[in-house]
Amino acid sequence: MRSFNKNRGFTLIELIVVLVIMTILATAALPLRELMVKREKEEDLRTALRQIRTAIDAYKQAVDDGKITKKADESGYPPRLEELFIGVPDAKSTDKKVIYFLRRLPRDPMFVEMDVSSGMPVTSAVDTWGKRSYESPWDSPKEGNDVFDVFSRSEEIGLNGIPYREW
Repeated sequence: MRSFNKNRGFTLIELIVVLVIMTILATAALPLRELMVKREKEEDLRTALRQIRTAIDAYKQAVDDGKITKKADESGYPPRLEELFIGVPDAKSTDKKVIYFLRRLPRDPMFVEMDVSSGMPVTSAVDTWGKRSYESPWDSPKEGNDVFDVFSRSEEIGLNGIPYREW
């Protein structure tokens, strides 16, 4: 007859092997998690750029349709990003209606300056975006009298190899 030991359990070697395997799996999963976070931020950036650019185009269309008054020396693009969500008076409305192009301005997810003590963003949503005026060349965007386009102020390069500034 065999006698069974009542205090059976794992040996030290078995525990060490299991810990080594778990460490290897965790190490392999960490870069994958970072990649997923970066992809999510890039998708947020694409969405934000699409929303803002669509709102800028809608503003320009409203100017061309005569709903927003413009001076002779203006391009017809919004003078600042705030016009898109603060609203502008409808020139064709008799009861002083306001036209809104965005509910709120999205932040640039790639450009984040956080306050260390509170964990809140330091920069306003408007200031997270780089702005290009109508008179500015595409390869060296500069601010001017209007907002023709927006771009990310991040210096990083996207997963597609293109810097976020050029998206």
